[in-house]
Amino acid sequence: MRELKSFNLVDDFSKPGVSYEKRPAKRPDGSTVPGLFNVWITLDNPTQLNSYTTEMVKALIMAFRAASQARDVNCVVFTGVGDRAFCTGGNTKEYAEYYAGHPFEYRQYMRLFNDMVSAILGCDKPVINRVNGIRIGGGQEIGMAADFSVAQDLARFGQAGPKHGSAPIGGATDFLPVMIGAERAMAACVLCEPFSAHKAYQMGLITDVVPALKIDGRFVANPLVETQRMVDEYGRNAYGEFKTGEAAKEGKALMARGTVDLSLLDARVEELCAKMLLTLPDCTTKSLEELRKPKLEAWNRNKENSRAWLSLNMMTEARSGFIAFNEGTKEDREVDFVLLRQKIAAGESWVGPLHDSIQPKAKRKA
Repeated sequence: MRELKSFNLVDDFSKPGVSYEKRPAKRPDGSTVPGLFNVWITLDNPTQLNSYTTEMVKALIMAFRAASQARDVNCVVFTGVGDRAFCTGGNTKEYAEYYAGHPFEYRQYMRLFNDMVSAILGCDKPVINRVNGIRIGGGQEIGMAADFSVAQDLARFGQAGPKHGSAPIGGATDFLPVMIGAERAMAACVLCEPFSAHKAYQMGLITDVVPALKIDGRFVANPLVETQRMVDEYGRNAYGEFKTGEAAKEGKALMARGTVDLSLLDARVEELCAKMLLTLPDCTTKSLEELRKPKLEAWNRNKENSRAWLSLNMMTEARSGFIAFNEGTKEDREVDFVLLRQKIAAGESWVGPLHDSIQPKAKRKA
């Protein structure tokens, strides 16, 4: 038999925080296919909601390259450990303790980040984001770089940049207008209000959504979400709005009775992989390349300029925002936005006491 070459850049790309696992590919009837696999690339940092560190970013680049060139791989499933979070973005502890105030260092980190997103967008295999929990901030951005997203319906989606020290220019401002339209993208990126998996599906952001809460042996839809309701006198329907008041209390009580079971999510992901197994591989890859072009064109047009801005922002708002999130209390992790705006309006310089004065109240009193 002909000896085949390896196109991996390194033989061992394993690093803590990211796992790379080949699982046997299955036909639609559930039977396994000898010699063919689906690769599961899994973020494994559950204590920090699967946020990615610098070392994890390096591992993801290599993992997607390896899956892309593997001759025996059908699909890539990109997911996270546990049922709380797919990914909440960059590791804010690392940002606050290492990158804050060091724009050159963050600029080099952003080169790696850009390469990670490009590795997902450039993978020769279909990429399915298995959304096992929260997909927020940079987690939302790397999830949107995938070709398909299947979510459990307890997951929340959204951006966090302008609330915590960044602009969502690691993919969100490129991908969201293409995927859901300019107005909805504007609301998601600027207001930073999380939305449900049901709303993400209704907007066209994800491929499918399945229940994950099991109560008395039965799957039920997320009880914290109004899955369909009338929103105005014209009779239009909205899907996936979070409940408030008494309805939210009742929903939380139901949540406390149930357990989270991701078996339906896994079954739907396997079903999607099996459907793609029954396609011509080169034709599928070419289809992926063409359909990715709107996202790729926006991404490639903006990524280097975004990298430069993000690095410089580490001297001002990013520095303050990430430190506030890292060192503040669970209830108070944001800078004093109004005070900051007042000080800027008065012409106060960032070089001086401004940073300390806008930190969370508990930190200022300490």
